[in-house]
Amino acid sequence: LLLSVSCLLICLSSLLDSHDMAYRDELTQLPSGRAFNQKLLSLGRNYSIAILDIDHFKNFNDTHGHDVGDQVLQMVASKMAKVTGGGVAYRYGGERFTVVYNGKSPEQVEAHLEELRVVIQDYAMQVREASRPAKKPAAQTKSKARRKAKPLSVTISIGLAARTTELKTPDQVIAAADKALYRAKKKGRNC
Repeated sequence: LLLSVSCLLICLSSLLDSHDMAYRDELTQLPSGRAFNQKLLSLGRNYSIAILDIDHFKNFNDTHGHDVGDQVLQMVASKMAKVTGGGVAYRYGGERFTVVYNGKSPEQVEAHLEELRVVIQDYAMQVREASRPAKKPAAQTKSKARRKAKPLSVTISIGLAARTTELKTPDQVIAAADKALYRAKKKGRNC
């Protein structure tokens, strides 16, 4: 009996790990593109989809390296995981994310997305050093270490669209949100 229970627990653990690997983005811990696609199949007749893109993301990688780029993605994802208004955040791929508001119109979610944009814009991101010393030298205080590293400023642009009589499928809504995102970027980003 004990052996059977142990085998059952191992199988259950493997199944949960497999599901997590398939539906959760490893870097950001947000639901992945596969989970997003699954969500699209269960949407009702009224929903809004926002597509978010990190502004000038390539510059973070080119200037500071891919480790810092990963830190930027993780920071944005951590803020997105707390999006208000009933939205569910997903990693769409690269530096793109989505937020799905099932049962909500754009008018009902705009303020929540604007709040998210401002939270990210106002966050002074401290870059974590790749190789931190095990113990700080006694003469170096925390405030001196922070003064050396200039915080990074990260902003996002957002495109929002909803299901309408013209936009009947999730793919059409996503395409409209993508067009809105590019309009936001042409307006100067961070909007």
